Amino acid sequence: EVQLVESGGGLVQAGGSLRLSCAASGFTLNANAMTWFRQAPGKEREGVSCISSTGGVTYYANSVKGRFTISRDSSKSTMYLQMNSLKPEDTAVYYCARVTYCNTYGMGPRFGPWGQGTQVTVSS
Repeated sequence: EVQLVESGGGLVQAGGSLRLSCAASGFTLNANAMTWFRQAPGKEREGVSCISSTGGVTYYANSVKGRFTISRDSSKSTMYLQMNSLKPEDTAVYYCARVTYCNTYGMGPRFGPWGQGTQVTVSS
């Protein structure tokens, strides 16, 4: 059974940092392109960063470029999102998911299940 479990969210002041984790099971992490999504209250879910199946390509939305870093540890079957210089507008529930591809222009459609998400709240 494919499962994704996000963790690492919390309450942080603007300018602070958090590292999110996505523990994957039921499939081979480094055989899949993966994406971090987020959904803020009243807004649609958006993809903010992805990493290709080889790990050699990453993509960042303009809103997080230069502040967030995506990575993965295949030995732990875990993907990470290091978030620095956080802003109140980064407040959202963050999810990880598999996507059909990730390239320098963005990510393909999501497939498979969502995890439960992890809440990130940035206070001003």
